[in-house]
Amino acid sequence: MRHRNTTKTLGRKSSARKALIRDLVTAMVTYERIEVTAGKAKVFRPVVEKMITVAKTNTLASRRQLLAYFSTEQPVKKLIEVLGPRFKDRNGGYTRLTKMGIRQGDAAEVAVIEFV
Repeated sequence: MRHRNTTKTLGRKSSARKALIRDLVTAMVTYERIEVTAGKAKVFRPVVEKMITVAKTNTLASRRQLLAYFSTEQPVKKLIEVLGPRFKDRNGGYTRLTKMGIRQGDAAEVAVIEFV
């Protein structure tokens, strides 16, 4: 039974869902603005916020924590050197989610997620 299980599955098994979220977070850090479905944006938004919070403290421990999550070092470097200092004085709320309407092909609700 599924009582009180609140994880959004996105129609995927847990390993595929974790990989999808990790790839979306990597794309968000790399491009700083991406267009995805509203459901996916709502699911990976808290993960991006937590990565920014970790990157705000430029320590060896935070760098290793970020390296454990990402598969390459490029997003970690950008988080530590660019995005962490940018949001140093901000207490959360690093992203903005803007709904763009319905996608023509499959009628999915599309949203743009970007850094503030």
